[in-house]
Amino acid sequence: MDGQPDSGTIDLIRDIPLYRPSIEQGHFPILEKPEIARGFPDNWMTPRLAAALEAGEAEFVLSTGTNHARMQIIRPPYFLLKSYYRLWSEHPDIAATWHEGCRRVSLTTVLATEHVARINARKRAPGQAGGVPEPAPPAVPRLEDRRLDERTVYLNLRLDPALWSREDVDRMIAEIRTERMSHPQGGYHLDCSGPHLAQLVRKAVAWGLWKDFPQPASVVTAYEYTPVNVRRYLERHLDCPVVDLFGSTELGYLYYGDREGRYHPYLDRMSLELIPVAPGSRLHSLIVTSVRNPWMPLVRYRSGDCVRTLDGSPDPAKVTRFCGREKELLTTAGGPVSQGDLDDCVSAASPRIFLAQLHTGGRDGFRLLHTTFDSTPLDPDERTALEKHLGELTGTRCVAEHRTHIPIGASGKYAWLVTES
Repeated sequence: MDGQPDSGTIDLIRDIPLYRPSIEQGHFPILEKPEIARGFPDNWMTPRLAAALEAGEAEFVLSTGTNHARMQIIRPPYFLLKSYYRLWSEHPDIAATWHEGCRRVSLTTVLATEHVARINARKRAPGQAGGVPEPAPPAVPRLEDRRLDERTVYLNLRLDPALWSREDVDRMIAEIRTERMSHPQGGYHLDCSGPHLAQLVRKAVAWGLWKDFPQPASVVTAYEYTPVNVRRYLERHLDCPVVDLFGSTELGYLYYGDREGRYHPYLDRMSLELIPVAPGSRLHSLIVTSVRNPWMPLVRYRSGDCVRTLDGSPDPAKVTRFCGREKELLTTAGGPVSQGDLDDCVSAASPRIFLAQLHTGGRDGFRLLHTTFDSTPLDPDERTALEKHLGELTGTRCVAEHRTHIPIGASGKYAWLVTES
């Protein structure tokens, strides 16, 4: 279905230069990320937006990025945080921890921690303008330097969580206990990137610190793809709901998962289209029209994410899986393969596999580098099953290779697909 905007949406975007040609032609094509960047910010500028920027009611920010270039956007201050808080307060499985006043402890990329530390450094040195350099955050930000607001604090101080030392883990557990003590019943909400939290749990278990780890009252995974085995691992170790949120810096949150892993639309001032990533494919691109962000409404915007539905139809109400990024699809004779498709092969072969990274371009086929939760290699039957599943998925011979460490990307997120030269 061609999701042309309704008259109400057109009225809201009429003054935005980017959309004038589409309004004049009576047709809105799919909006690609390069079009957003072309001529930025003049292509978005209106008198209302200029006044909002002057008044501090709008701000320039960069998208969080995965393993690709980050995109500059305009949005209200704390746009994503407010979207998160609202969804947390309304979520059927975890709303109680919001209303009980639980603090939010966030364990995600070190880039997010550094961003909060920079914001707080600016607050401590107001009025710096006219060429005065922006104050730098402390080299090792204290807990208070990492507090976003009265509700949220960030933990991570290293790029690669696999390299956390025992001292790092001791510190994070102590900081969680500090946040927990602020609540009358000792509750707290743990917000995380799934792989980061899994690294913390496995290190705490390996070093005999698990007994000291404060159990959260609720857990949200977000920020990057959470592999099936990682979700199961967290559910085994944490005695509370573990739910997934799907969204982006520019859009806010679009779907929430429940404690059973089912996804539900959360489309406040939004509509969606699903378009096959290739003719005949049951894998779909996510196309979003949203006026939730008043300063940068997006009409038929290709988010860059891929989804699958219950029956393969393009019905946004039937989304069952977020499968990774469209830019990271692997082209095969059988059609495009996504991160989610690879993950299904991995989890079907063995629940012990933690991280997996497919290397293509080799003369003798593909290689799947993988780690395990207990750091021990797969047994021969598991490895045979994994290589069989991968060969069937990709149409190419694939060898599974155990590793004790797969380095994280510069973005603080894991790449699932690497093309070797």
